[in-house]
Amino acid sequence: MPMHPPRVASYAPSDTKDSFLFCPVTPSRLVCNIPVVYSTFAPQALIHWIREHYDIDPPHVCRFWHRGLSDVYLLESASQSYILRICHHHWRTGSEIDFELNLLSFLASHQLPVSSPLRTKDDHLSLGIQAPEGERYAALFPMAPGNVVVGDLNISQSWVLGEVVAKLHHIGHGFTPIAHRFVLDLDYLLDQSLQAITGFLRHQPQDWHYLLETCAGIRTQLESLPMEAPYWGICWGDPHSGNVHFTPTNQPTLFDFDQCGYGWRAFDLAKFLQVALQTGLSRTVREAFVQGYQSFIPLTNLEYKCLQPLVQTAYIWSWAIQVTTLTIQDYSRLDSHYFTKRLERLRHLGSADLQLF
Repeated sequence: MPMHPPRVASYAPSDTKDSFLFCPVTPSRLVCNIPVVYSTFAPQALIHWIREHYDIDPPHVCRFWHRGLSDVYLLESASQSYILRICHHHWRTGSEIDFELNLLSFLASHQLPVSSPLRTKDDHLSLGIQAPEGERYAALFPMAPGNVVVGDLNISQSWVLGEVVAKLHHIGHGFTPIAHRFVLDLDYLLDQSLQAITGFLRHQPQDWHYLLETCAGIRTQLESLPMEAPYWGICWGDPHSGNVHFTPTNQPTLFDFDQCGYGWRAFDLAKFLQVALQTGLSRTVREAFVQGYQSFIPLTNLEYKCLQPLVQTAYIWSWAIQVTTLTIQDYSRLDSHYFTKRLERLRHLGSADLQLF
């Protein structure tokens, strides 16, 4: 499938300098032009921007819907609802986003139930918008049918989700990327995550050493897991109940693939189990996910053995992503209590009596 580089869209403000510019306005007041770390686009302006670049039923309402690793806007037209996702400048590069969007288009073309991006009038899957902090990338999706399950997954839904993830891994072996994407290896998942976390533990040497020793132990346990097919391939990176809509007849649609990449297929199971344990999903529902997966792809004994260290890895990676985000959006949460609670959770995930499913 051809893919063009993302085009920088209109509505671009003037570039911001890296230094302060003091402009006199009156003898008693100065206007200071300060570099921006994070900005928010006005919903009303985005309506006009969407109408200019997409051939869809024109939206008449745009609401800022959610702030996570991207800014998510809900757009509504007379006939359909859409999701506009604008990635944060610090989170993803243009080539990484191109990889994700091409992957989603590929999976959808193979009848996998994923929310696939819409193309612009000029046949792009994403558009760059020049924000004060730098270029950010936007993609438009039709609203996934159904809803996030209230009260979390039941056994049937968990089984279905596991089966779909297995099919994703199977179909993903046929994907040929035309853009760069990081690999979900231990250098990325552990080493870079340690860099984000350990700086906050410099006054807690025991915790600092514990985290380093834990990561070293994880490496030892995972060094025998091959980084080649069938163990290795396309991974969703973030499978959990909050990233899938179910219809009343339990038909799923998967979305939120901005953590996808190449990795161990068992890592996707571990990420689901990590989130499920953290949110209190029952053991029977966790087990149903694994059973659904194995109805299509049986796990090897080696992958079973590696699930617990992969769950720890998924937790450390998620923790580091959150730390990086909080340093920009809500530094006040990064107190000693925050790190104490997360170290307790990591110890629990590494305990010998942990029951994954």
